[in-house]
Amino acid sequence: MELDCNEQGFLLDYRQWNHEVALLLAAKEQLELTEQHWEILLFIRQFYQDYDYLPNARVFSKAIKQAIGSEQASSRYLLRLFPQGPLKYACKIAGLPKPPSCV
Repeated sequence: MELDCNEQGFLLDYRQWNHEVALLLAAKEQLELTEQHWEILLFIRQFYQDYDYLPNARVFSKAIKQAIGSEQASSRYLLRLFPQGPLKYACKIAGLPKPPSCV
């Protein structure tokens, strides 16, 4: 499958995203997606669709805490899922643009 991505591997059109695309993007990052990953990926996609912006890391964590729970919002938990950077890589694998607050 050919994906339209920028030079950093972020999808150019988040509407191209689906289950198969997520698996391909995760494989490029050497991540095997679990139920816990999917929970965060679907959450950040819904957040983006609801608010039309990507949060910074603090707002991301706070939103997860309110919507899913304290354990899932902890930095340790998120780093276990996305060791290279929770917000950046959750967005990347969820097919969303790179958050402005990420380097």
